[in-house]
Amino acid sequence: MIESSCHCGAVKLEMPAAPESVTDCNCSICRRYGVLWAYYSPAHVRMVAGESTTDVYMWGDKSIAFHRCGTCGCVTHWAAIDKSLDRMGVNARLMAPEILVGARCRRLDGADSEETRDA
Repeated sequence: MIESSCHCGAVKLEMPAAPESVTDCNCSICRRYGVLWAYYSPAHVRMVAGESTTDVYMWGDKSIAFHRCGTCGCVTHWAAIDKSLDRMGVNARLMAPEILVGARCRRLDGADSEETRDA
């Protein structure tokens, strides 16, 4: 198991394996957050600490809830509002750097074309 944690440690997520790839999205919110997304099935992510300590932000069609630590403000993950979707994003920047050494970085043009390319 690997863990990601916000700066203060109030929010911790646990995943079964290091991500094989991470996504750097340039959409209006992701570029402001400065995150790298690692995607997992929600069934494979466990909230170890902080389930009730996150603040949620939703915008536009309100299909995704962005979670951040209510104490230090780090964006920790996003979750789909439609629970039938088997995907969520975990902020890989909150994982230890050595966990990401082997991960491929993909760039998503979320601002315009929705095309993805390897970095």
